[in-house]
Amino acid sequence: MNIILVKPQNEKDFAYKAQVMSDPSSMSYNAGYDIQRDNYDYNTGTIIYPEERWGLEYLKNHSKKYYFAYLKDLDLNKYVGYCCYYLANGEYQCGIVIEYQYRHHGYGYQGLKLLIEKAKENNIDKLYDCFEEERGCLAMFEALGFEIKEKLLWKKFGKEVEGVIVCLDLTKTDYQK
Repeated sequence: MNIILVKPQNEKDFAYKAQVMSDPSSMSYNAGYDIQRDNYDYNTGTIIYPEERWGLEYLKNHSKKYYFAYLKDLDLNKYVGYCCYYLANGEYQCGIVIEYQYRHHGYGYQGLKLLIEKAKENNIDKLYDCFEEERGCLAMFEALGFEIKEKLLWKKFGKEVEGVIVCLDLTKTDYQK
């Protein structure tokens, strides 16, 4: 697999993110939560990402507190998803979204690995993420050195689901490369 991180070079480069965020298949993991965010669709998990916000996103991407990049498969010459980290409540939260049709092909693992390397280059000490256990991505995070920090319950479509908060301490030298 030959993938790289590609940072958007101008505000128009955020069109792909808007496309993925509006795709119900790619965003279905996000559905059913009481997310307080403009343009969020509770039933599909999609978020309409209007063009007027792309400029702000571009400006944020030049800060140590925020990093965003697309995952590009050089063999396909296509973007297959995106990843990010950002400072929230004193902790660096990370995220990775792979387009639905490219899931279960190793892109999540490779993309997260590249994001970890970028965070380490940028002197980030720890990365966190949270997700429901049934999504099946815990093994991928653990394979890259993340550890469960906390287990909790969330409401999804009004029913309780088990979730985890995972953390990777980048100051340790034994994380996976």
